[in-house]
Amino acid sequence: MKRKLLFGERMLLGDGTEPFNAVIPFRLRGTFTLKEIQQALARIQDKHPWLRALISHDEKNIPWFDVPEKPISIPVRILVRQGDNQWQEESRKEWQTLFNYEKLPLIRFVWIKGEEVSDMLFAFHHCLCDGGSAMMFLYEFLKVLDDPSADIGTENPILGIEDVVPASMLASRKQQLKAKFIGRLAATAIKCIPVSKKGIERKDDYLIHWKLSPTESREFMEYCKSQNVTVNTFLSAAILQAFKKVKGTAAFNKVSCPVDIRRFAPQIKNDHIFAFGLMIVVSANEKLSFSDNLPVMQKAVELKTSKLNPYITMMVMESGHDALKNFTKLLKNGKSSNDCMFSNLGRIQIPHEYKEFTLDTIFSPSVIGPLGNTTTMVVSTFRGEMDFSFVGSEGYLPYIEALAIRDEVIQTVKKEMEYTAV
Repeated sequence: MKRKLLFGERMLLGDGTEPFNAVIPFRLRGTFTLKEIQQALARIQDKHPWLRALISHDEKNIPWFDVPEKPISIPVRILVRQGDNQWQEESRKEWQTLFNYEKLPLIRFVWIKGEEVSDMLFAFHHCLCDGGSAMMFLYEFLKVLDDPSADIGTENPILGIEDVVPASMLASRKQQLKAKFIGRLAATAIKCIPVSKKGIERKDDYLIHWKLSPTESREFMEYCKSQNVTVNTFLSAAILQAFKKVKGTAAFNKVSCPVDIRRFAPQIKNDHIFAFGLMIVVSANEKLSFSDNLPVMQKAVELKTSKLNPYITMMVMESGHDALKNFTKLLKNGKSSNDCMFSNLGRIQIPHEYKEFTLDTIFSPSVIGPLGNTTTMVVSTFRGEMDFSFVGSEGYLPYIEALAIRDEVIQTVKKEMEYTAV
């Protein structure tokens, strides 16, 4: 089984010389053997063909996902657990470690082994899948780790754009011309944008992690509901305000927010291994107060989201493979135009208690790559606790400023709730 990488996947893959890796850490209470872990990893590989895939290139140097006849196991790295924050150090190591994707799968596993508590990490190349897909194979891994005989089904994998975009739309002459026109227009515009020969020096990468307590998380969600805004909109506003306070006139007043494509393309199932996503950009009206901005931003978010069209977006991108080199160069070397990428995975629907172990916590995923500004904040909620991962690089956002931004976001959440309570 094999298929060509889509435009977005090729962009994330790059030329193989720079990692673009995502990490999902989680903590289990229980005892395990290496054999049990390897069997559970083999089970999810059995279900998902692309978790077995390597990358091969054809005569035109176009990359393909290529599933070998004899599966290659997911590599496992084991180390002795020495502290509660060791997973952060190992996350940073996994960001920097290239995948030898011609010989090994695009996913690996780290076991930080303790006597009663173990921290574990899934690390995968971002071209393989998004956070939604990763949460699904984490759910499946835990299910078969607890019960090796559990049924997790078999994925019917996406083999190309024709498995996502309706056939009627792909065959439409009007839609084909529209996609090609937009694609050519974008490709021409990209060529005209001045790009420096050398991008910003990234320097050291870092990870800042924090949680809200179950009480704080519940009160915050109830507050957002009472204000008729989503948690996503409130936090976007809080991030923008924090960047403005810390960076001053150097702030861009722009946050990029990924939108789950599954909301708009039902052909992509929850258990599909798939990396393509949609994006909106959120800004604040700097003439308004924070609280006055919230309904305005919520309305803007809903309008932008309603206009997203995954099908024409995919068709446009697939028409522009010849512009990939210029587009990648622009992202790498062009001037940064947004403060941060912010992703809210929402409530993670994975059980907490199992027969053989307990899932103590899931830390929010982290991801970092070479395509421009690395500053990214990810939030997720598990067992009623909101968990934040804030990733960045000194060359884009100094660590000391990132700490100040974190403090401002936390303060904004607490201050707005206290003000409303009074």
